Amino acid sequence: MQPSANRDSVSSTVVRIVYVIPTLDQSGAERQLTLLAVHLPRDEYAPHVIALDRGGYYEQELRAAGISVDVLHKRFRFDPLTWYRLRARLRQLRPDIVQSFLFAANSCVRLPGITPRSSRVIVSERCVDTWKSGWQKTLDRRLAGRMHAMTTNSNSVADFYLKEIGIPESRITMIPNGVRELDTGAAGTLRSELGLSPDHRMIGFVGRLAPQKRLRDLLWGFHLLQQAAKPRVALVVIGDGPERDSLAEFITEMGSREKVYFTGHRADAAQLMQEFSVFCLSSEFEGMSNSLMEAMACGVPCVVSDIAANRELIRNEQTGLTFPPGNCPALAKAVLRCLHNDAFSRATGRAGQEYIRRHHSVAALVNGHRELYGRLLKPPRAADSFLNQTDEK
Repeated sequence: MQPSANRDSVSSTVVRIVYVIPTLDQSGAERQLTLLAVHLPRDEYAPHVIALDRGGYYEQELRAAGISVDVLHKRFRFDPLTWYRLRARLRQLRPDIVQSFLFAANSCVRLPGITPRSSRVIVSERCVDTWKSGWQKTLDRRLAGRMHAMTTNSNSVADFYLKEIGIPESRITMIPNGVRELDTGAAGTLRSELGLSPDHRMIGFVGRLAPQKRLRDLLWGFHLLQQAAKPRVALVVIGDGPERDSLAEFITEMGSREKVYFTGHRADAAQLMQEFSVFCLSSEFEGMSNSLMEAMACGVPCVVSDIAANRELIRNEQTGLTFPPGNCPALAKAVLRCLHNDAFSRATGRAGQEYIRRHHSVAALVNGHRELYGRLLKPPRAADSFLNQTDEK
């Protein structure tokens, strides 16, 4: 655990923020936290990060930016020792704002006695969490009154927590994900790594190999489209997860294994996807896909499942193409259209790139949070506070 400077050594005009998250692995929520913390103006904000379980990929970037990081080494799902360590650290830091990300951290910071009475509490939800079990939804409902605000990264996530959990609309603020500018001029290496010829067209996916992504639909759609594709095609799956082995077995049984490449996790995934001819996302639910946004930022034409979160980024026929979730022939048809119509692909790719530039910059991510912080730090009304419920003995 890294000690931090004494609170009194920081100007009283600077807002002290502690971000709490389970890990700092290379994943979506961790990326957004890092972008936010690193780009907050340091003359106005003093960010500090606490990882409950472990550090990870983004820990180095945070430390390089001069942001202190504590790792509490949580051992179990319910670990009172971690709760005690978090409570002690927050009392030492005395933050003006505590902002958490993802279920474990969102629950922990709202437990009685954990967060100082003077801190404003924000929880951040990143996905349409249909995976949550009954007890998790019940816990969310019971803790709903122990926060000052909830941020979501899309309207679909906000709608889920409004309708399914019962969070008051007045407590929810939607702040879309941000995408950092990519070096689109860098030479690609993926084609040579995979041993593909210059005339191969790469259809790509980047993300966790988990059931919600419906990657069997993508594999089946690829099996269908290769029969009709004029150019030589390959499917490149970048990422890892619990379904990797079963997916490899599935495509082998279909007889197309030699045309599908599983690269595993790649730290340079955002750079590699610039070589894709088409990016595909076949998920049944999302929050706001960082991989989709990065593909759009690269100008890659995108084919995505027609779900609420994806529709917030992809307007069919304008910034990409959509297909009904689970409809493999429709997926294949949409990808073929991109492969066979270069003018259409370039137009939708450029439109998607411009949309990301206009609406999902890192500056917009930061400014959205600064506005929220400003509202929360105004003198509170008595009816808005849950702090009288908190035991701070």
